Amino acid sequence: MDIKESDWKVFRRFHSIALERYCQGVLEEVKLATACNDSYHDCYLKVYRLIQDRDKTIARAFDDLSRSTALVRLVIIVNEGLLTNEELKQFSQELQGRIDAIKSISRG
Repeated sequence: MDIKESDWKVFRRFHSIALERYCQGVLEEVKLATACNDSYHDCYLKVYRLIQDRDKTIARAFDDLSRSTALVRLVIIVNEGLLTNEELKQFSQELQGRIDAIKSISRG
């Protein structure tokens, strides 16, 4: 499931941008979770569960970066809404088609 070298270069460029966007979103969620009206312990548990859940997603989307895992990582990043349409257009038509096909299969 390797991607072409040209797509790999584009992906590496956007990888850190997507990671920053994801982390920003998680931190915004944490802010909202800490502004709760429950007990401090309940707020803590809410934040703890949120971080655990988001940590699973960040691992699936950003860990083990290689050309052989890039397509899977890219689909997760796209599904998380971390790349703009303009950014996606910088990938080859072939890769965009593969991403669309995988997305349509996963939607069932």
